[in-house]
Amino acid sequence: MKHAFQSKLKNFHSDLWQYHLPVPEEVVRELTREGNKRIICTLNDSHTFSAALMKCQDYWFVLVNKKIKTTLRLNPESLVQVSLTSDFSEFGHSLPEPLQLLLEQDELFSKHFYALTKGKQRSLVYLTGKVKNPQSQLNKALAIMTHLKETGGELNFKQLNEKIIYFNNL
Repeated sequence: MKHAFQSKLKNFHSDLWQYHLPVPEEVVRELTREGNKRIICTLNDSHTFSAALMKCQDYWFVLVNKKIKTTLRLNPESLVQVSLTSDFSEFGHSLPEPLQLLLEQDELFSKHFYALTKGKQRSLVYLTGKVKNPQSQLNKALAIMTHLKETGGELNFKQLNEKIIYFNNL
């Protein structure tokens, strides 16, 4: 079910989080009825992205990153048309083909990958899929696979970034 409302862009003025859109409590109640906080968010009928409903002390919100803010030309206190639907997909993003193939073909990699938390799995899927070039996706997927196998399934993003650079330079 789609929930549409208007919200004003706010800023937490924090090092951790900045821009966000408050979400009405009744919308949150409906969307989280089954315990899922993952959503598909559409802003101003033009920009759609995966997100999570989050809560600060006083209210629920959706984070808006700098790229989205810039693309939609939003300023603090801008009135934004928001549309939210529940996201029950496995990763919150489509699984890039190179990563899917490696997970299907390598049992140890698959074991390590699925032993990670859902949030870490989602991060790796996003990391692989955010580049559109198939060769770059393959390089990232190979780097992720190699990193998880070398570390026994322990994810260290600094080491992973070094591995990605290595695979991109092959």
